[in-house]
Amino acid sequence: MAKVELAPLRPWDDFFPGSERFAKPDGKDLAKWNNRVVSNLLYYQTNYLALAVVVFLVVGFLNPLGMLTAMVVVSGVFLGSVWAGENRAVISNFKRQNPTAFVIAVMVASYILISMLGSVMVFMSAITLPLALVFAHASFRLRNMKNKLENKIEGAGLKRSPMGILLEALGQQEESFQKIQSFLEGKLKE
Repeated sequence: MAKVELAPLRPWDDFFPGSERFAKPDGKDLAKWNNRVVSNLLYYQTNYLALAVVVFLVVGFLNPLGMLTAMVVVSGVFLGSVWAGENRAVISNFKRQNPTAFVIAVMVASYILISMLGSVMVFMSAITLPLALVFAHASFRLRNMKNKLENKIEGAGLKRSPMGILLEALGQQEESFQKIQSFLEGKLKE
């Protein structure tokens, strides 16, 4: 198994090159849209992390207690969902069959718990704003050849990254791994 490596920080002109490298995703083909988002999350993960940290720090300085509450709740819900996905067959099947709905359910559960604790605005600005910015960029940014190559290397297990591990825990890459495994098994039989 490959060791975990953080992807390099991509240059600004690659991360945000201009309008010609952005396009509206096809809402009718959700599999293709999901593939674009996952590919961009893997390729630009360090840029997304930097963006999230900047927003996170600004909001954290403005409301430190609310930020701590939001961090604890989101971490707890995420860890609970990963545990439940691995130890409960019903949840594991739901996660495998509906990965996007599973992620949305985790986010909604976090929101409900945070609203009960009175830190909704902190959640909205510190957690949701970076997620919305990252999701928007990952949805609209067209992939380039280097992006596709890096993702194939990660998908084959030759390289591992923190975002790849997170996406795997959320069930977002299982289909890719199964396709690669089937392809490799087919080649071995030949």
